[in-house]
Amino acid sequence: MGAVALAASMARAAHAQDNLTSSAAPAPAPPAIVDANTVPAVPTASDCSQPGSCGAIMLPKDTIVQVAAVNEITSIDMKEGDQHMLQIATDVAQNGKVIIPRGAPVKGKIIWRTGKGIVGKSAKFEIEFEEVTVGGKAYLLKGKHRQEGRGNTAAALLASWVVTGRSAVIPSGAVMNAFTEEDIPST
Repeated sequence: MGAVALAASMARAAHAQDNLTSSAAPAPAPPAIVDANTVPAVPTASDCSQPGSCGAIMLPKDTIVQVAAVNEITSIDMKEGDQHMLQIATDVAQNGKVIIPRGAPVKGKIIWRTGKGIVGKSAKFEIEFEEVTVGGKAYLLKGKHRQEGRGNTAAALLASWVVTGRSAVIPSGAVMNAFTEEDIPST
């Protein structure tokens, strides 16, 4: 019986060895082949030198911005080509980050003007928004605002040779809309 017991013992050992190898972790997979044309490049320090790279947030072109008059702008003694300083009225943010802070300086220029006249005709002018300065750099804006004085038509009908219209005035703090002419990166 010694030979039978030895054979049975060997059979149990072989069976136990089979169970151990089947429950062991599978062999590691061969390394995957990567196509360099399909993997996004990781930016390097040299890639970050361009505005808008390395995850910088961009305020897109044609974004509406609110512009406010710093001082009263009036048609009295105004001429076409006069420059006026305005400012951004409220923070302009993109993805939760302020790109153009409230108070950023804005340049505007008078592009058209009429004076007040007799028969109740009021003065009118248009101011064009040219640029906003952010982080020491100027970015183009577009848009314009037309301001008209109140007419005096009723009184003019009674005494047309004496009554004139009123001057056009944008009061200090008045808010107007402009648009970004180009993308503006976060600073």
